[in-house]
Amino acid sequence: MTESKDYIEMAFRSIECFSNDGKLNTKALDDVIRIAERDGVIDQNEIRVLQKNISKIKHEEVDSRVRQKLDHLAKKINA
Repeated sequence: MTESKDYIEMAFRSIECFSNDGKLNTKALDDVIRIAERDGVIDQNEIRVLQKNISKIKHEEVDSRVRQKLDHLAKKINA
């Protein structure tokens, strides 16, 4: 079985997550998460990209829905 290269697409899409003056674009983040989950397995490379994105998010700038989603994701990937 070959290694998934989805993390490369995720890394490029991650730029869009913070391209608006460093503020989170939740639609772009949703797209990155969707890429990670589309094959049913979130591998170590994808986890690394997701953890980097999560670490850049200022939690006071997101609403409760996004905070819930981030908390669920962090538990899923042990971030």
